[in-house]
Amino acid sequence: MSDLEKKLAALEALLFIHGEPVTYKKIASVLAVEKEEAEKLVEELKNRLEDPVRGLQLISDREKVQLATKPEWNTILESFVKEELTEDLSPASLETLSIVAYLGPISRPRLEYLRGVNSSVILRSLMIRGLVERFQDPEHASGFLYRLTFDAMKHLGIQQKEDLADFSKFQELLKVFDATAEREQVISPVSPTSEPESSDGGTISPEP
Repeated sequence: MSDLEKKLAALEALLFIHGEPVTYKKIASVLAVEKEEAEKLVEELKNRLEDPVRGLQLISDREKVQLATKPEWNTILESFVKEELTEDLSPASLETLSIVAYLGPISRPRLEYLRGVNSSVILRSLMIRGLVERFQDPEHASGFLYRLTFDAMKHLGIQQKEDLADFSKFQELLKVFDATAEREQVISPVSPTSEPESSDGGTISPEP
């Protein structure tokens, strides 16, 4: 595989995992290239995705770029969403909802680090169901945090997350988990996050 192909593959993976618009500056930083080269890579990937056999496209402006589905597949996506809404919550969805309930507001990189897997699709499903809401991170202009909606809290019969069962116990367990993660990070330079979203409160490693 040529150097160009590797960079294009890395760019596509970055945009897919991120799930949100990414600045050209961030792309350049993650791929360790100049901004001008990052712009050329985005343009090349955009041209390749225009092939009719590809289901994705690039949406870009002067500052940011995002990976998205092509309009012609909207019917399939609508069917998927309707099916998601009519089915019961999966174990993975319940796990994600529980983490958001007990630890929210929480960024997607942190949530995915705790779960160990990409959670963008599950988060979107929970937002569509009205159980989770996303809002801008006050500490990161281009980042987002997730929390329970008022409707979800109403269904759970609570007025605040501190009313959740064993809330204090889970907070203590989280402190132990964080302390262990910090020690491991000192030993290894690899970031514990599973998503390259420093804008979401995490660090860049290879969303919602």
